[in-house]
Amino acid sequence: MTLWTSSDISKATDGKGSGTFPVTGLSIDSRTTAPGDLFIALKGPNSDGHDWVKQALESGAAGALVHKTVPDVNPDQLVIVSDTFTALHALGREARNRFGGRVIGVTGSVGKTSTKDMLAHILGNFGPTHAAFGSFNNHWGVPVTLARTPADARYSVVEMGMNHAGELRTLTALARPDIAVITWVSDAHLEFFRDVSEIADAKAEILEGVQTGGTAILPRDNPFYERLETRARDLNLNILTFGQHGEADVRLLDLVIGAEQTEVSVRLDREGLSYTIGAPGAHWARNSLAALAVVHALGLDTTQAARTLATLVPSQGRGQTRIIPLPDRRGCITLIDESYNANPASVRAALDALAVARPGPGGRRIAALGDMRELGPTGPERHAALAKEIVALGIEQVYTAGPLMMNLHEALPPAIKAAHAVDSATLASLLAPALKNGDVLMVKGSFSTRMGHLVSFLEAMTDSVSEAT
Repeated sequence: MTLWTSSDISKATDGKGSGTFPVTGLSIDSRTTAPGDLFIALKGPNSDGHDWVKQALESGAAGALVHKTVPDVNPDQLVIVSDTFTALHALGREARNRFGGRVIGVTGSVGKTSTKDMLAHILGNFGPTHAAFGSFNNHWGVPVTLARTPADARYSVVEMGMNHAGELRTLTALARPDIAVITWVSDAHLEFFRDVSEIADAKAEILEGVQTGGTAILPRDNPFYERLETRARDLNLNILTFGQHGEADVRLLDLVIGAEQTEVSVRLDREGLSYTIGAPGAHWARNSLAALAVVHALGLDTTQAARTLATLVPSQGRGQTRIIPLPDRRGCITLIDESYNANPASVRAALDALAVARPGPGGRRIAALGDMRELGPTGPERHAALAKEIVALGIEQVYTAGPLMMNLHEALPPAIKAAHAVDSATLASLLAPALKNGDVLMVKGSFSTRMGHLVSFLEAMTDSVSEAT
């Protein structure tokens, strides 16, 4: 189905082009460009997309959006603009203008991508739904998400992230959500703020773009709830709340965390509702409360929505669980892949999930943790503080990587303390030989620590096992 025509693109971006072509998708990365895409040649700090236009077109892109001459390509496949970044935002703005469905914006210190994925999973059962794959939540990702939204979709779920004040204000003005969700406020990105109250104010910026008559979905248990509520009321928004608090509109009544799923009971509209989430962890339950609040705000059937959560599968790097065979016929381990990102709140949630996992006979619960970045001067003490909780949870072994995680390594008792390494690549070579049949391994760290490389290393062991058999 045609997403844009070259004429639409030229009109939205004030661009010029000599050719006529339809596009069925949109890409800003030539490595993942699919046939029919519009490739947008963005200039970043380390690369210039104009250097990859030819490759994108050879990969099947229908056309490219550029702001300078590109040699050795068909000029009829180009739309030329004054600046591709500005043009991307213009295209996102036009996509929002033409969209007749409902837009749900999601932000928060933790849980925003998982909640976005959960909403996409639920709303897809009620009508055509678009949501970004992965974590497209910044000044590039939000306009890309909007520009990729089919005009005839019923719902668009837009994740919005920030690490500085003012960033969400720009993104929410572009997305103009009908409903805005703030999943939680905590000390993520504290390096760029004086305290967590400033983070709360920055998260509340998402509310400024909510459409007239729209709804704010707020975490009732959060220490900064009153601050968020005041801002929502100042903007004359409807408010729905979620949490364990007695006054929460979607109130958690009971929670049973199993090895592979979570059983949840809530109260909504004075009625009880029980359901199963296909992933273990209290954080999944909290995310589900926010998602059900959105469903309620949309006027949809919350019972039907809750039923769909049993088939939810966490995405890679965000709690996905899989079995990894070990080489030399040493058996298998269970991998809980939380490698995409980390802050103190999300690490605690992942440790809680690890604590209820069920190792096989002789197996252990093992955490492999990389640095939690952007915590500022409090970083060392926040890493060390995890030791007390790890001991209380009964985690048997902890491997660490990075200079900040050395603080946790030193704070752990000898019985739990495993190897420490300077980086994830070095840790992988230390950890892999120590794994044994029945182990449950949880991997987590900030994106920049590349803990995902450790996961890839372990998966490569699977490939070697397959080749040997």
